[in-house]
Amino acid sequence: MASAMRPPRVPKPKGVLPSHYYESFLEKKAPCDRDYKKFWAGLQGLTIYFYNSKRDFQHAEKLNLGAFEKLTDEIPRGSSRDPGTHFRLVLRNQEIKFKVETLECREMWKGFILTVVELRVPSNLTLLPGHLYMMAEVLAKEEARRALETPSCFLKVSRLEAQLLLERYPECGNLLLRPSGDGADGVSVTTRQMHNGTHVVRHYKVKREGTKYVIDVEEPFSCTSLDAVVNYFVSHTKKTLVPFLFDEDYEKVLVASSSRPVILKPKKLPKAPAKPPKPPTGPKPEPKVVNGGLPRKLPASSAQPLFPTPGLADVTAELQKKLEKRRALEH
Repeated sequence: MASAMRPPRVPKPKGVLPSHYYESFLEKKAPCDRDYKKFWAGLQGLTIYFYNSKRDFQHAEKLNLGAFEKLTDEIPRGSSRDPGTHFRLVLRNQEIKFKVETLECREMWKGFILTVVELRVPSNLTLLPGHLYMMAEVLAKEEARRALETPSCFLKVSRLEAQLLLERYPECGNLLLRPSGDGADGVSVTTRQMHNGTHVVRHYKVKREGTKYVIDVEEPFSCTSLDAVVNYFVSHTKKTLVPFLFDEDYEKVLVASSSRPVILKPKKLPKAPAKPPKPPTGPKPEPKVVNGGLPRKLPASSAQPLFPTPGLADVTAELQKKLEKRRALEH
């Protein structure tokens, strides 16, 4: 009697490997590492993902490029010439060394990293026309992704909380996006810069007009996305304004900048009507306060030095708890 036929064996479904703009083997050495560690690495968006194996679906480490400063070629210690296989990535708070197998691979990594952080195809690298075409395709994908994505420096905080964040964590940046204070369909930008020896906090309105974002400065500037809004402030201040970014993956190292800042001027507001003269006698009146001793909000697009205010210590402690809760939810 013929044995019953068995049903055909169905293979187990396989996962889909992560999609990267560029990927290859990459050896990495962070400041806390004694030697290089070899990974399979892939670039996606503004993040480099590191995998223990080429077949892994889950990354072992990741590196955010939001605090990018520069890329440089590296000459290994003890060598008198550049072998073309080492380069160094400088972020605002750390430096990472990399090692690859060939000069072509080094130029490819540098090219793709520069493409996504500067949103342009680099022209000063040793690349073939085919490589440049690949980077142009990645540029289009990254621009499309940014247009739909909220920048990492956007935080759901109030005007006062934004000021406190920039004051308390200067190593994390000095430019922050937040919801508009008037409840309109727009955002506000808060910056903190040194000007004439004093830290000055400025607030800018960004109005939503259809699919555009219009920055309310002396000459209103239209942007296609929130990411373009951030790029406007960074580029128009010669990179002295740096998007605010919490980086908890690696040790924080404050890198001081000696360049002279360029201050953007908010749009001038009409002059307020003159206040009635104060009574000639009696004690000096105290300013009205709300919310446990905090001063009332100033008009939008205003600039003010940030001085200690009674009650800010309690708000800072409360804000710290909010940040810790937010970080715990993100992990």
